[in-house]
Amino acid sequence: MSKSANCPFCKIVRGEIPAVKVHEDERTLSFMDIQPASPGHALVIPKAHAPDLLEIAEADLCAATLAAQRLARAVRTALAPDGIRIVQTNGAAAGQSVFHYHVHIIPLQEGQRIGVHGRAPAKPEELEALAVRIRGALAA
Repeated sequence: MSKSANCPFCKIVRGEIPAVKVHEDERTLSFMDIQPASPGHALVIPKAHAPDLLEIAEADLCAATLAAQRLARAVRTALAPDGIRIVQTNGAAAGQSVFHYHVHIIPLQEGQRIGVHGRAPAKPEELEALAVRIRGALAA
């Protein structure tokens, strides 16, 4: 069995588990983090499985990086945070919990102190409402 068979992000790409999608193209998928560190926290992944930065194909890395930039701009437009934290971790010791390369886009307000992951799952309707706003900014 391949490593991607049980990967939760690969399952999202294949439509086997739900996600609140924000944007999708040929190589990447962006969706809302189900345990957000702050409102609007989203993830960008390559559709092709790669466990981390050290193993991702160059073309997928470039596509994911450009998608992360577009998503961060849309989050800035849609949610007007004071700042945006971009996080990418490699290995359990660094805080990686899903071993499929991904980039966190985390909007922050001045003085807000957060980790990479939130402490509780978000309500699906709240994630969808934020995704609608971000999608609108991507389309603009």
